[in-house]
Amino acid sequence: MTQTGRTVFLLAHTGRPAAIRSAELVVKGLQRCGLGVRVLESEAVDLPLPPSVELVPEATPEALDGCELLIVLGGDGTLLRGAEFARASGVPMLGVNLGRVGFLAEAERDDLEKVVDRVVSKDYEVEERMTVDVVVHSNGAVVHTDWALNEAAVQKMSAERMLEVVLEIDGRPVTGFGCDGIVCATPTGSTAYAFSAGGPVVWPEVEALLMVPISAHALFAKPLVTSPDSVLAVEVQPHTPHGVLWCDGRRTLELPPGARVVVSRGAVPVRLARLHHASFTDRLVAKFALPVSGWRGAPH
Repeated sequence: MTQTGRTVFLLAHTGRPAAIRSAELVVKGLQRCGLGVRVLESEAVDLPLPPSVELVPEATPEALDGCELLIVLGGDGTLLRGAEFARASGVPMLGVNLGRVGFLAEAERDDLEKVVDRVVSKDYEVEERMTVDVVVHSNGAVVHTDWALNEAAVQKMSAERMLEVVLEIDGRPVTGFGCDGIVCATPTGSTAYAFSAGGPVVWPEVEALLMVPISAHALFAKPLVTSPDSVLAVEVQPHTPHGVLWCDGRRTLELPPGARVVVSRGAVPVRLARLHHASFTDRLVAKFALPVSGWRGAPH
């Protein structure tokens, strides 16, 4: 038992030198203040850790038992890996961006000392981010279930041929066309794949679901924003080539012709630890380096 009885789990992209240096700084800072640190055995091999760090063999939800926070060091892929861990355990995730954009991250690598100080003093808030549940049907039977924090994307498997789909919302058909794919996203995911496909940016506090076509061959192929309680479905036409389902760009499933992918509001959210009270507008401007010079603000 640590002096404070408090334990933090650390997850890092150990393939990055910056992550190794950052992990060392975070571990030393937390332990200096009496907090315990827990790390995966597979990652500890690459990290210069003191023997007092607790090691666990597998990334299971039980591995976070007794932890008050999950600190993740890395780029978007590592943060999404951390989100899987956080969702399964219910432990809040605090992301430190070591990559490029990092919308899920709450801090940058230059903020590590501040991150440690705020964690030690418990000076952070926890917010819940909406997820989506994904169910795949084939020949009338459920063949796969999954979830996503950012998006569930139905895409063509072959570069040579389009994917023929019909879109459905709340049990009613909307339109059908040939395309490269369809992205079904959360507001959190609106700045990820859906954004690249031409979808709108949705503020995180807005509860909604997005359906964004990718390179559709159709006159009506606009992004759609629905109620958070809507049920979205993408039907892969029987005569089309195989497709593929990607959940958060991490988990994949081949979709046979005639498959039906149903996306709805997730039953389990992901909990994110927040250090800053800055508006999402400011975050958006900073992450995309948007040009705002010349802005004078509202008159007083």
